[in-house]
Amino acid sequence: MQQINYQNEGSLGNLELLARQVVEGFITGLHKSPFHGFSVEFAEHRLYNTGDSVKNIDWKLFAKTDKLFSKRYEEETNLRCQFVIDTSSSMYFPDKEYNKLTFSVQSTAALIYLLKKQRDAFGLSLFTDQLSLNTQAKSTGTHQKYLYSQLEQVLQAPKMNVQTNLALALHQIAELIHKRSLVIVFSDMLHTVHDEDKISALFSSLQHLKFNKHEVVIFNVTDKNKEVDFDFANRPHQFIDMETGATLKAHTSKVAAAYIEQMSNYRKELALKCAQYKIDMIDADINAGFNQVLQGYLIKRQKMG
Repeated sequence: MQQINYQNEGSLGNLELLARQVVEGFITGLHKSPFHGFSVEFAEHRLYNTGDSVKNIDWKLFAKTDKLFSKRYEEETNLRCQFVIDTSSSMYFPDKEYNKLTFSVQSTAALIYLLKKQRDAFGLSLFTDQLSLNTQAKSTGTHQKYLYSQLEQVLQAPKMNVQTNLALALHQIAELIHKRSLVIVFSDMLHTVHDEDKISALFSSLQHLKFNKHEVVIFNVTDKNKEVDFDFANRPHQFIDMETGATLKAHTSKVAAAYIEQMSNYRKELALKCAQYKIDMIDADINAGFNQVLQGYLIKRQKMG
């Protein structure tokens, strides 16, 4: 699917419109892909199960289909999903027009739209070096619009030289979520590079979530060309740490090989630890569109039943 860029046009309708376009395009594409067997239920009904209240049976639908369906209501939910977005300064890479944070916000908006259609509940947590927002998970249209407005504000208020503490945020979220949920994290995961203590702290917080019976999916958001493949012009550059402001001048030809090797080793270490702790970590390249996120969510949703 073609990447749709939402570039600070500043109204709630734009984010909601993009989310609808992304999801509808994705659902259409499911029928032409290996995922065509997945169920994405948008109906206002569910199959009647023994023990359900007979007052909710749709008898008109039974007359047409000879099958028993129960009407579904706004307060019903199969899944609670808490979105956790890293809004620290490194997420504003590579530029103001389209960056990791914009991609994360748009991806979350699309998933919220999908969850709303499925009558599932959704909440939002935002963090930098501390938790700045944490909402309950609800499935109402009013709550959906409130979360979209919060996401809009994120895009309109850049944070410069602000660092990340994902471990602290996840510990706090684990204490604040009282019902079993799917926790979906959007972060570039760069805060733990070359720091074993921070890696240990991160996985301690992930264990906290797992101990509380939550499922976790981490979308490791990157600009793959620049951050993984180090695709820069072969000349001197000045690299700026967006969280601390520190600068480094280097010629790409002299640092590329070492950078690529270290980044590869770090990503392998993260992937291995996630596998050991039964945490789903999915690469999300901001230049590869939203299908990778929606498919990742859908696969996890199917596994959870």
